[in-house]
Amino acid sequence: MQKYQISKMQDFSNPQIEQIRWLEHLCKISDNSSLRVGIESLKEIDGDKAFLCQIDNQLIGFLSWYTSDGMEANINGMVHPDFRRKGIFHGLLKHAASDMQIHDIQTRRFRIPSNSKPGIDCIKHLGANLTTSEFSMILNRLQTVGPLRSNLVLRLEEAQDLEFMITCSSQAFGDSEFWTRNYFARTREAERVNYIALSSMTPVGMIRVNYVQADTAVIHNFCVLPSYQGRGYGREILSGIVKLLLDQNCSQIRLGVVTQNRRALNLYESIGFEISAESHYYVSSVK
Repeated sequence: MQKYQISKMQDFSNPQIEQIRWLEHLCKISDNSSLRVGIESLKEIDGDKAFLCQIDNQLIGFLSWYTSDGMEANINGMVHPDFRRKGIFHGLLKHAASDMQIHDIQTRRFRIPSNSKPGIDCIKHLGANLTTSEFSMILNRLQTVGPLRSNLVLRLEEAQDLEFMITCSSQAFGDSEFWTRNYFARTREAERVNYIALSSMTPVGMIRVNYVQADTAVIHNFCVLPSYQGRGYGREILSGIVKLLLDQNCSQIRLGVVTQNRRALNLYESIGFEISAESHYYVSSVK
């Protein structure tokens, strides 16, 4: 029986990244799934932590994780179709668990493509519970929209905006201000840019953009203060930021939406976004 070796990823060169990309493609084809393991987030500095499983220098398993709040680990993973049911994913997870304990991680959150039966079977076997589902969406074509209302302005975040961002986000998403403050502190990165929407110079909403690659942007944490919702601000803010990203030559613009949030889904589709994949999220405690 061949013995495999698991190690923490230290080499972030293009050849190593291409090996991971090749394995991702192989798993997608074999499973007929929409697997995406977050390759663009693998960086030597401030990137996701990753572990590799190899046999004779062939990559057969991969797991990466990151935390946005210091309490929960978000996990992506895959195993070569020819090497499944051999304990490889469990081994990768065991190595990652040691890392997570150092960072005092309490729970693990696995992202599994809804059309990946092997992935879902594996996670259920681990005893994780389904908590939510999310659509990944990509801009197909910006629908024609009118200009922003004359009193609405989108500008870059300034130092004095932090308290508004915490209030807006916590009220819109239902998280505590303590958690939100910690989340913003942990996700403050050079490639992640915050925009504030003002109506007659009063902050009414915010939107964040993660420039994961030179031509790829991910929109997230898009919200409007509850007291200003239902007035059309959301559509104008989103269309405004999409226009800005297109002007910046971003050819791929993505975002995610919880499947049950029909109102947000309809808004995104009206702007020109299309569903590209669906993911299930399973959560378990760190043992």
